[in-house]
Amino acid sequence: MTDATILTELRAILGDGGLLTAAADRAPYESGARYDRGQAAFVARPKSTAEVSKTVATCMRHGIALIPQSGNTGVVAGSTPDASGTQAILSLDRLTAPFALDRANRSVTAGAGLRLSELNRRLAADRLFFPIDLGADPRLGGMIATNTGGSRFLRYGDVRRNTLGLTVVLADRDGTVLDLSGGLRKNNTGPDWKQLFIGTSGSFGVVTECVLNLEPLPQQTAAALLVPAAEQSVPDLLVAMEQALGSYLSAFEGMSKNAMAAALAHVPSLRNPFAGGAIPDFAILAEVSRSWPPRDGEQPLSAVLEEVLAALLDRGTLSDALVGRAEEMWALRHALSEGVRQSGKLIAFDLSFRRGDIMRFSTHMKAEMAQRFPGITICDFGHVGDGGVHFNLVVSKSDPRATDPAFEQALRDWVFQVAVEEFGGSFSAEHAIGRRNQGMYARYTEAELRRLAAQFKAATSPGPLGAVEL
Repeated sequence: MTDATILTELRAILGDGGLLTAAADRAPYESGARYDRGQAAFVARPKSTAEVSKTVATCMRHGIALIPQSGNTGVVAGSTPDASGTQAILSLDRLTAPFALDRANRSVTAGAGLRLSELNRRLAADRLFFPIDLGADPRLGGMIATNTGGSRFLRYGDVRRNTLGLTVVLADRDGTVLDLSGGLRKNNTGPDWKQLFIGTSGSFGVVTECVLNLEPLPQQTAAALLVPAAEQSVPDLLVAMEQALGSYLSAFEGMSKNAMAAALAHVPSLRNPFAGGAIPDFAILAEVSRSWPPRDGEQPLSAVLEEVLAALLDRGTLSDALVGRAEEMWALRHALSEGVRQSGKLIAFDLSFRRGDIMRFSTHMKAEMAQRFPGITICDFGHVGDGGVHFNLVVSKSDPRATDPAFEQALRDWVFQVAVEEFGGSFSAEHAIGRRNQGMYARYTEAELRRLAAQFKAATSPGPLGAVEL
């Protein structure tokens, strides 16, 4: 139980609705997007950087551990408390101001609690958007804390590449505020301090405001579903399309047969786009786009794409290609997560590899999984254009292994070992660390790097902040 005098102090800081202590009010904040659940001492909901600073300072002085929580859409238990009931949640859901568009700088200053969908809705009138495309609808602070990538990384990069400035509150007894919000695109006057708070899971400080780079909203888009002649030819197909399409190519997303079948089986709004309903073993969703309206005499973007694909079909790189409405094709891609989740107990991995290794890893795991863990269904998909793969394993709900923690841990350990040790990949491509990946961080991050991270944590936020130890 948190001392009543501390709660009184926090209520004075946060005002009406700013502090939640009742179990029913805390419950939505205590459960994560995928199987993780804890118990919070309370939920603090500040509305400004000043309130975050005072809240953090109060908690640090009283030794209360804080778990920053943004949109709570993460899947590695990085934004929920443990089961002790002693940790408190610092929610950003009311931190939606400011919102200031700088059209000339093509940037926006926004509160860390603003959702991605709302940000892009407000920017649409100016034909701008924040170019991180996700199936979920997170808040900006969480995107920064996890350095989100998304489906259009190939063209626009990740959050790190598109962040121009931050305001951060440190977990010390003063709730120190760092103003790193200059918004300059070029500033080589020392360390780029904002980068040290991006992708570090909120352990070094709480992001309260951000200055983001914006991109012109695409005015022309064309998409196609591609069936490669063989999975081994996917890297060559990617290189060929990059050479032929240049900066027009905005996405190159891979989808396995099992993942597509799960989506089509469990998401009724989808239609099967493949001839005769026969789902191929592997398909690529390729997208091309232009940021300007169609011009007189300009070859339509769909025609450009069809011309390139015709050449690849003639060359034998592709066995089939379907050019269609981008919205329908993206609907299939974005439904994969939900379809896989509905198929059984999901054991998910967010991995990345050198682009040329991603299909080799897939082929290797199909063969090895059948031998080592028979009965497990691989439903992988991901961002082939940047080497990322959501390696999802589904255990039937009727399988006793679905509720066996020891089995899940053995499976996780083996997949991570193969990905990192045999293929030189990363155990977390874009979901950051979280408690679920804490053991892998300890195992696969060099001791000297862990020591430096701990020293930086001690220098910036010495108090108990975040769900993980860096």
